[in-house]
Amino acid sequence: MIKAQQKPIAEIKALIASYHKILILGCGTCVTISFAGGEKEVGLLASSLRIASAMEGQDKIFAEATVQRQCEWEFIDAVADQIQQADAVLSLACGIGVQALAERYPDKVILPGVNTTFLGMAVEHGVLVERCRACGDCILGLTGGVCPIARCAKNLLNGPCGGSQNGKCEVNSELDCAWQLIYDRLARLGQLDRLATLIPYKDWSKDYDGGPRKIVREDLKL
Repeated sequence: MIKAQQKPIAEIKALIASYHKILILGCGTCVTISFAGGEKEVGLLASSLRIASAMEGQDKIFAEATVQRQCEWEFIDAVADQIQQADAVLSLACGIGVQALAERYPDKVILPGVNTTFLGMAVEHGVLVERCRACGDCILGLTGGVCPIARCAKNLLNGPCGGSQNGKCEVNSELDCAWQLIYDRLARLGQLDRLATLIPYKDWSKDYDGGPRKIVREDLKL
């Protein structure tokens, strides 16, 4: 799931400084689980901005709304009237939601209220970690279900590098060595022989190096 962090309030205030009526628009999916841009965060941010506006002698108007997903037209169309009434929309969705709004409403100012960070999961309450780089060429079947692209600081396809100590990464001692995790996982599965297979050079054209990516499912097209 996409993980994000809300921008600092000072940065948000600077982004909306030129606008009077601002719609703060949350998203009910990924950023809600990240505690960055769901209905609760929309309400808290709106309250903070109203207080700041009043203390600074301004009369900004903040409206609030949250849709289930900002990355799909049908959901952002549902708040079209509120978007049109605002001078600017402060989106608390990920970068996909912000761009979806900008594409759907080309004459409206759309501002990002969060920093989209990574694809990951919550390993404990309040601790979110990266697990996938969305590189377009998954090799988890070769590495025991542990991704060396997302979890190895050196992105090594054939590790370990030799610098890890006590199972920790030499780049960041707080990180588990991804290749230690891969070794332990394959040992548990009785598949250590897989480490003898050399993983070839990665085709980075399937990653961002090939420009924006697209999936076309002919079987789903209308």
